[in-house]
Amino acid sequence: MFERFGRLLHRRRKPLLILTLLFAVLSGTYGAGVFGSLTPLGFQDPGSDSERAAQIAEDAFPQRTPDAVIVYRDEDRTVDDPSFQRAVVRQVESLPKADVTGYLHYWQTKMPAQVSHDRHATYVALNLHGSSEKAKEDAYKKIKDKLAAPGLETLQGGTVPTGFQAGEKIEHDLRTAEILSAPVLFLLLLIVFGGLTAAFLPLLVGVLSIVGSMAVLRSISTVTDVSVFAMSLVTILGLAVAIDYGLLIVSRYREELARGHTGEEALGRTVATAGRTVVISGVTVATALAGLTLFPSTFLKSMSYGGVAAVVLSVLFSLVALPALLAVLGPKVNAFPLRRKKSVHPTTAGEGSWYRFGHGLMRRRWIVVVGAVGLLLTLALPFSKIEFGSINAQQLPSSSQGRQVFTTMERDFDGDAVKSIDSLLVLKSAATSKEQGAELQAYAERLGATEGATGARITGTEGTTARVSVTYDGNPVSTQARDLVNRLKDVPEPPGARAYFGGESAVYDDTLDALGETLPWMLLYIAVTTYILLFLAFGSVLLPLKAIAMNLLSLSATFGVLVWIFQDGHLNGLLGFDPTGNIEPNMPIMLFALIFGLSMDYEVFLVSRMKEQYDQLGESTPAVATGLQSIGRLVVSAAVLMCVPLAAIGMSDVLTMKLFGVGMVFAVLTDVLVVRILLGTAVMRLLGRAAWWAPGPLARFYTRYGIKEGDLPEGEPSEKPVPVGI
Repeated sequence: MFERFGRLLHRRRKPLLILTLLFAVLSGTYGAGVFGSLTPLGFQDPGSDSERAAQIAEDAFPQRTPDAVIVYRDEDRTVDDPSFQRAVVRQVESLPKADVTGYLHYWQTKMPAQVSHDRHATYVALNLHGSSEKAKEDAYKKIKDKLAAPGLETLQGGTVPTGFQAGEKIEHDLRTAEILSAPVLFLLLLIVFGGLTAAFLPLLVGVLSIVGSMAVLRSISTVTDVSVFAMSLVTILGLAVAIDYGLLIVSRYREELARGHTGEEALGRTVATAGRTVVISGVTVATALAGLTLFPSTFLKSMSYGGVAAVVLSVLFSLVALPALLAVLGPKVNAFPLRRKKSVHPTTAGEGSWYRFGHGLMRRRWIVVVGAVGLLLTLALPFSKIEFGSINAQQLPSSSQGRQVFTTMERDFDGDAVKSIDSLLVLKSAATSKEQGAELQAYAERLGATEGATGARITGTEGTTARVSVTYDGNPVSTQARDLVNRLKDVPEPPGARAYFGGESAVYDDTLDALGETLPWMLLYIAVTTYILLFLAFGSVLLPLKAIAMNLLSLSATFGVLVWIFQDGHLNGLLGFDPTGNIEPNMPIMLFALIFGLSMDYEVFLVSRMKEQYDQLGESTPAVATGLQSIGRLVVSAAVLMCVPLAAIGMSDVLTMKLFGVGMVFAVLTDVLVVRILLGTAVMRLLGRAAWWAPGPLARFYTRYGIKEGDLPEGEPSEKPVPVGI
């Protein structure tokens, strides 16, 4: 099937290239506006009680938790100066009511907490129009240039401005990463291929994938919210995975040409071998990322949308557009060589440094297994003390206004005047009735008497809706605050009433609950689907188990290193960030799906070549060594190439982006060098022939339905590696 498809691509090469060009133009034009369609943040569960509480508060009361916090400061005047007051009040009162639904300033509330210690600064809490993050951001964009008060230093922070600033910074950092990555990738591809033409082709696949994925995300954003963070995954996967797949296809095509096959034959054999590997790998990665849609948060769903789009389009262009272009180029794929062409001859058993390296690993298999597993488990140890937290202004660099407002509020003001856990009550009768009022007051007293609370009072009544606000000391995003939320939920409501708890602590609690409830199902889904896909690819019952077990080791080591760096603060000076003491809980889950999928990427690359050898040789040990000889350098090259854009992302000033980039670089290099090549080769020797075994019924099922290269002429030496510049 795969070989026939490759020959068909050769015959239809020109129409396919015209369609590819048309797709690139249309998707590039449409996808260019994707950033204007994306939603900030999106880490919370939209169906949670805390979101329901926010909606009730939006409909019935002025919001207690502000959408924006605007700090006004003057080095000479204090807030007691009438000119200071006039400048702030006039500016705030001039804001359009269509965008600002409410505001609180010091001269309204007279709350000391709204004045800085030196009385030279105050802040205004703004509520913005809209029931969604995107709507509130749209309202903020209309007023952000109207907030500066004459003669006063003005800083814009709070949830919505911080999210907007993060989105702008992410867009800037992604463009910078692309600009920095492209020349480095091209240089490395020149080294790998030794020729200008071949080096250009994988980059072309990456560009097509990114452009197409941006159009896909913009289309999805018209029907549902898509987080701005999805663009980071699109950029990384669209470039890195596409280059990996392009590298595999181009390398194999050059090998087949070097064996003397015609252009059509070479392309058919390339698609039958490398193309099959790309399909299996892409489906495995996309399947793992699709598991993120099981979670309720917009962030994780968006990462799934962007990741799956990037991987599927990478497979599509690697399997259709790239072969069509290779068919047009033919032997010219080797044009403009940068070094003398190597002699072309099949590599025989015992030749090659990778072959000898593989045999060395297998001879010392127990030492390798114990050493690699011990290293990975040691790296994983810090993961046991992970602390979760929520995204706030600390993710931004110190130069951003959102971060400066956060720091100013922590340093110069006495606590947060609007910090509370709010109980939004839907009552059985009007809140102002005598009986209901007495029950409501008694409920507030019970909440205020709860362990950990410092008080509670009724802060709003409207019809059959009421709000009771509970004050407390400490960090709103902490284990203590979460425990308080759960104790408050256990307090009996007034008879016939239904309470929904809101506020930052309640959102944090609901987020962790939603992630904890869904995570086991995602793990089960990924494990089962991955096992089935790898069985269909290799016809073995043990190889999928080996791959999953090694993935878990790799993931544990990565998470341990991330906790050690980003939670504990090691290497913060070198990497340029301020540690927050915790990790946002959505990030490990997103990284789990992505790293799991990409780990299987390299597993499929390696084992596919080993399976080719085993089908020809019938012996496991020489098949592993010869397979490693034919693909080992290519896999390491692919990993290094993938790390280039990841490292560029790791240079971002946005903490979540930095964690993503640094974590992925470590995960990819550790997985390829330690887990797949060292540990994987040694384990293959321990398994021996059992690695390829399946019981009779399953073996017959694989023979009939497996994803095989079955249409290659049997016995031909397609598995013999031929060095042609790589």
